[in-house]
Amino acid sequence: MNDEPLRTAPATDDRPPARGAGLLVVAVYVIFALSASARAGVQLVRDASEAPLAYGLSAFAAVVYVLAAVGLAHNGRRMRRLAWTAVSIEMVGVLVVGILSLLTPELFPRDTVWSRFGSGYGYIPLVLPAVGLVWLWRSSPGRVARASAA
Repeated sequence: MNDEPLRTAPATDDRPPARGAGLLVVAVYVIFALSASARAGVQLVRDASEAPLAYGLSAFAAVVYVLAAVGLAHNGRRMRRLAWTAVSIEMVGVLVVGILSLLTPELFPRDTVWSRFGSGYGYIPLVLPAVGLVWLWRSSPGRVARASAA
């Protein structure tokens, strides 16, 4: 047997970063990450006891938007998995919080980013995860490779 350590060339990812529609999706996620983070930060510092569930959900939404933005901005397998997870959680969150805020408004004495399906943000929180999931599917390296081979 050879006792010499195995040497491999470092792997490099030479795929380009998001461009075009992908860059627009990432930009909207970054804007929502900043907006939701600022809103939740102010709400939690100033009035945390007033509506802890609503303000806590706003902070959770901010974290989800940050993770989605980071995951969507990168091409790697782990980052795509992170993006799929974050955007899926966002979709479930906006639907569940949207429904609960309409059926039981007493749970949310103050609005969250996802209250009433994101009505305070022009319903973009409702549309954004759908756009994100479609973009992730359309830009899937495996799907793109299969389509180009056909």
